[in-house]
Amino acid sequence: MTTARNKGRLARREFLRRSAAASMMAAVAAPCVAPGSALGKDGAVPPSEKITVGMIGTGSHGVHWNLRAYLEQPDAKVLAVCDVDANHMAEAQKKVNEKYGNTDCAAVKDFRDILARRDIDAVMISTPDHWHVLMSVMAVRAGKDVQCEKPTLTIDEGKYLVQVVREHKKVFQTSTEDRSIPVYHRMAELVRNGRIGKLQRIEVILPKQPVHPGNPEPQPVPPELDYEMWLGPAPFAPYTKDRCHFNFRWIWDYSGGIICDWGTHLFDTAQWANDTERTGPVEIEGKGTHWEGGLFNTVKDYDVAFRYANGVTMTCTPGNPSIKFIGTDGWVGNRGWRGRLEASSEEILKSAIGPNELHLYTNAGGEHRDFLDCVKSRKDPYFPVDIGHRVSTVCHLANIAVKLGRKLKWDPQAEVFPGDDEANRFLSRPMREPWKFDA
Repeated sequence: MTTARNKGRLARREFLRRSAAASMMAAVAAPCVAPGSALGKDGAVPPSEKITVGMIGTGSHGVHWNLRAYLEQPDAKVLAVCDVDANHMAEAQKKVNEKYGNTDCAAVKDFRDILARRDIDAVMISTPDHWHVLMSVMAVRAGKDVQCEKPTLTIDEGKYLVQVVREHKKVFQTSTEDRSIPVYHRMAELVRNGRIGKLQRIEVILPKQPVHPGNPEPQPVPPELDYEMWLGPAPFAPYTKDRCHFNFRWIWDYSGGIICDWGTHLFDTAQWANDTERTGPVEIEGKGTHWEGGLFNTVKDYDVAFRYANGVTMTCTPGNPSIKFIGTDGWVGNRGWRGRLEASSEEILKSAIGPNELHLYTNAGGEHRDFLDCVKSRKDPYFPVDIGHRVSTVCHLANIAVKLGRKLKWDPQAEVFPGDDEANRFLSRPMREPWKFDA
C-alpha cells in the first residue's frame, strides 16, 4: 500500500533521479563525468534509493550489533546518532563518519531531535526497556518506520503500540535475530509440519542472571551522562553505576529481569512452533524468588508453567538456555544458545520440508536486512509488532505469576486476567511527568 508519505518520498527520489539524469546529459558536453556509483551502476545503490536511519541508543548492543549491521547495508545511510551518554554517542558518531569517510553524522542527546528530522526515514531504537514503547509510539507518529529492541515494559504498553503502528500503517520490526537463525527456524518448521506428531509439551530453559545483587549506594552522576533523560518516564531514583547501561535489566522500574531479557528470544520460537504467535496461554502458574538486599529486584529463581487452549503445556526454568519440543511421535530441540539441532531420531533430523508443506517466513540476512526490505515493500517483517507484543506478554505473565505465587487465568483475546483485580493491576505502570503517550 502506498501512503501519502511514501508518495512524497517517491516524489523526492524521482526528483533526485531526474537531477542525476540531467547531470549525466550535461556531462556529454563537459569534461566532467559522473561516477557510476552515483547512478547505481555496478551494484551500487544510488543515494536517492537509500533508506535514511537515525540510531537512538548507542550503548554496547546499539553500536556493536545494530549500528554495525546498518553500516554494512548498501541501501541504508545512517544520518544521526543519539545517546544520553556522551561517550557512547561520540563512539557511534566516529564509527559512522569513518565508514562514510566524512563528518556528516549528527550527534544529539535528545531523541526528539532525530524524530523531528524530515530527511530520516526510519529509526533503530536500542535503549533500556522502559523507553521502548514510548519512543516507538512517538517515532511512528512522527512518520518513521521503526526497528526497536525487545521487550515491552508492560502488557498494556504493548497493546497500545500495536494499535498505533497499525493505525499509522508503519513498518515495525521487533529486533531479535532468532527467526533468521537456522536452528530455531528449522525446529519450528519441523514441529509445525508434524514431524514429532502432535505437540504436547515445550521445555524452555533461560539463563540465571545476574550474578550479584547490585550496589544501591548513591553516587555522583558522571558528567557525560544526562541522567534525567536516562530515567525519562521511570520513577526518580538516585544514580548508581549499577542502575544504568547493561544492569538496568535487573531492576523492575526499567525491565522485567532475565525472563523478559531472554524469554523474548526462546518464547518466540516456542510460540512460532506452537502456532500461537498471535495469541497466548490461557493459564499460568509460577513460583520463585526475587533479588533482595541490594539494588536488583527482579526474579532470581523461577519455575513457571503455562497452558495453552490447544492443550500444549510449556515450562520455564533456569539453566543453560535451551528449548525442547515434545510430541506424540518424538521430540526436537537444542541445548545452549544456537546449539546444534537434536531430535529423537535421525529421521526427524534429516526430514525435508516438501514444496507443498508449510514454509515459515524468514530472512537469512537477519532482522536489519529484513526490516529494510519491508520498508521498501511495506510488508510485515518476520517479527512484526503484534507478534513481538504477544511474546513480551508471555514474559510479563511469567513475572506476574511469580510475583503473586498462584495460578492465574488469562484471556488472550481480551488480554486481561478475568475477574482478577490483583493480577490486572500489573498490566500497566504510571509514567513520570512530563512523559505520556498523548504528548
